[in-house]
Amino acid sequence: MNAVRSHSVAEIVAAGLGARYTAAVLRIERAGRPVFEHAFGRCGAAPDEPAVTVTTRFDLASLTKVFVATSALEAVPAGRTRLDDPACAHLEEWRGTAHEPITLRMLLAHTAGLKSGADYRTLFAESVERYALLCPLVAAPGSRVVYSDLGFIALGVLLARIARSSLATVFAGTARRLELEGTSFRPRNDDPRTIPATEEDAWRGRVRGSVHDEKASMMNGVAGHAGLFGTARDVAAIAERYLGAAHGRGDDAFSRTVAREAIAEAGADPVLRRGLGWALKTSDDNSCGALMDRSTFGHTGFTGTCVWADPVRDLSVVLLTNAVYYGRNDLRPVRAAVCDAAVREFG
Repeated sequence: MNAVRSHSVAEIVAAGLGARYTAAVLRIERAGRPVFEHAFGRCGAAPDEPAVTVTTRFDLASLTKVFVATSALEAVPAGRTRLDDPACAHLEEWRGTAHEPITLRMLLAHTAGLKSGADYRTLFAESVERYALLCPLVAAPGSRVVYSDLGFIALGVLLARIARSSLATVFAGTARRLELEGTSFRPRNDDPRTIPATEEDAWRGRVRGSVHDEKASMMNGVAGHAGLFGTARDVAAIAERYLGAAHGRGDDAFSRTVAREAIAEAGADPVLRRGLGWALKTSDDNSCGALMDRSTFGHTGFTGTCVWADPVRDLSVVLLTNAVYYGRNDLRPVRAAVCDAAVREFG
């Protein structure tokens, strides 16, 4: 790793400390190997807060979706399901309804027609999972992209029913196979002070050590759309599962077939095209910046997390922060600047 050569990309992240976030970890990989990794700041704003390390676990927010999508895609070569089978084979609530044509592919590509989300304050009296499964559709299945937390909540239910277990158990199996040592739901064995604090709200106060996303919180911290806490290394490892496949580094059935299909366009969209679980670059206004190739895939998380991987340059960038600590501000300029700098310095 070359800290001198990477000074400018580090400087961009350091400049946001104390204003945009209190904590950050940046990891950059080239051809599946780390070329830069550094931790910045502290887990909260007070001077006595624990310092961040490269093994600090962040609330990954919607980066959870790419991990859960990987669990779903692993089930395909294993023969437990197929991408174009109707999900109602396991989600009986959808049989005989407008939801019946929805497939695993549609859920992964956000083309199932489920609405984006719901105000958590309207859900206190009911099951969030049940709401996600029974909520009326806003588009015909397969007709267009509607980025949907509810779709990935339904995906989590689908995986649990296929495995006849819990989503947490399903993901734990994926984590073991991929040697994801620092990523899990509900990090109860950690000292909460070692996890970067997120938003302060009227419902829960300063959120720390438990999931920031309100719907996931109401689901006891385990959901298909949010809830995982993890390290930059593990986020990079998930990206490498797919980036490596594009460069022939994987030799299993997942890498040969499913992983490559996952980073191809499955849903057209003017803002962010969709692969299977992944967002794909549409324009230079995306948070992966102007310099990464159009084939770039990645995802962002509301708490201030992101991962972007450029198959042409065989380059991945992971930036984990707790940006909601200072409010719900747009982190896109920082993300884009970091990705552009990473391409200039390592691409």
